Amino acid sequence: MEREGLERIIRSRRTNAVLSWLLVGLVALVSLASIVRGELLWALFSATLVALAVHPALVLGTPEAMPPWEVVLFAALPTLAHLFATTLVGGQITTYLSVAALALLVAVDLDAFTPVDMNDSFAVLFVVITTMATAGVWAVVRWLADLYLATGFIESEHALMVEFVASAIAGVVAGIVFVFYFRQRAKPDLRVPEEVELP
Repeated sequence: MEREGLERIIRSRRTNAVLSWLLVGLVALVSLASIVRGELLWALFSATLVALAVHPALVLGTPEAMPPWEVVLFAALPTLAHLFATTLVGGQITTYLSVAALALLVAVDLDAFTPVDMNDSFAVLFVVITTMATAGVWAVVRWLADLYLATGFIESEHALMVEFVASAIAGVVAGIVFVFYFRQRAKPDLRVPEEVELP
């Protein structure tokens, strides 16, 4: 009986790792496709997503130490959708969701692979603030790219403020997903290697 439980945990951890690595590989391909399309900023963004997803595995020295595949999928979907976004609105929506997904991935990595213990309300606040900070960094990167590469980012201050508000809303949604899905349904303790001490 105890042996079956152990096998189920190992199988779940392995399945999670395989699915997460497959999604990371897909995002890496998206990053390469962005380079081919001349979208260097999106290539950088996708590469950052890959780095955050594989960071626990690299630091802990085991390929099984991956965030839950559902979180990696959530983070990957907006990046994949960006390839097919043809309208300005579609492009902005994928930007907001990508920034929120990146912040969610940071929160999951901290919660699952470090001794950091966040209560539910702080977790939501952390994801919101991280989303806003990521949006700010992304805006600065795009502004610098516009200054030095003439990418056409700077249109007006109003557009930038709309972007920050939309990013904050996306962060609230990502924070709620973190609390109600990852903490309560994804059961990270069944997917994290035994050598990682969970709070």
